[in-house]
Amino acid sequence: MSKQFIGTKIVLALAMTRLAYNEYRGWTLPADENGADDGYLVEYTDGGAPNHPAHGGYISWSPKAQFDAAYRPTNGLSFGLAIEALKLGKRVARAGWNGKGMWLVLVPGTPSAQLREGTPYREALGLAECEILPHIDMWTTNADGRRAMLPGWLASQTDMLADDWQVIA
Repeated sequence: MSKQFIGTKIVLALAMTRLAYNEYRGWTLPADENGADDGYLVEYTDGGAPNHPAHGGYISWSPKAQFDAAYRPTNGLSFGLAIEALKLGKRVARAGWNGKGMWLVLVPGTPSAQLREGTPYREALGLAECEILPHIDMWTTNADGRRAMLPGWLASQTDMLADDWQVIA
């Protein structure tokens, strides 16, 4: 019995007809396929062996309707898709944020962080090590105007409902 899936990937895509894709691969278009079908050459850059010498990732062709239903540009994202991008190791930001160069990063945490003598964590816990749980940090500007990492960023209601999230290169 088939199982149901939902996918989240960041891919590269180039508009290309089915015939152009087959010619690009050096293949003959099968007689029962329409070469004029609109679609995309899709390159998966998140792993897998490359299958063409001109590409660093695995490539395939996707019909336009199926591609458009599954993918959207990496700007204008919902908060949920921004979180998925964070989980894939990407940095994300809101287009509407006031500060230039502000972005978020997912910190995976660590089961055994070493706490140095004299640090607030060491003093408060009285431990030489502790577990740090996964969290989201923000690269921003501090009160003195210096660039700084803000640990433990929390989303506002406006952030969660916004559709102006983007993946930062």
